Amino acid sequence: MQAVLHIANLPEAALDAAAVFHGAPLAEARAALAGECDARALVFPPAPHDHAGWRKAAVADLARAAAPKRVNALAGSDPGAISAALAWLENAPGITGQLLALDGAGAVIPQNGAI
Repeated sequence: MQAVLHIANLPEAALDAAAVFHGAPLAEARAALAGECDARALVFPPAPHDHAGWRKAAVADLARAAAPKRVNALAGSDPGAISAALAWLENAPGITGQLLALDGAGAVIPQNGAI
């Protein structure tokens, strides 16, 4: 079972957003991983490229700490793309520690794009 956590209301500035995430949302993600879920998916809103570093580090660190459970994250705002990506991740047992930025068509945005 994959538990999904939608992250909302993050500040625009990357450092401020990271600080907010590392409070209650991170605690909620850890709590779910301590339970019976096999995987945790975080869903972030789109953000400029300067958010990529803290998001990637957070997801990778959570995944390492939770192994063998899986942790991945999506960044996007299109409900259809998010739903499709979540379904794909739930059935992709070899994928963990990844941050996937989605466009409105459900495609993954290249690494140098905004997340």
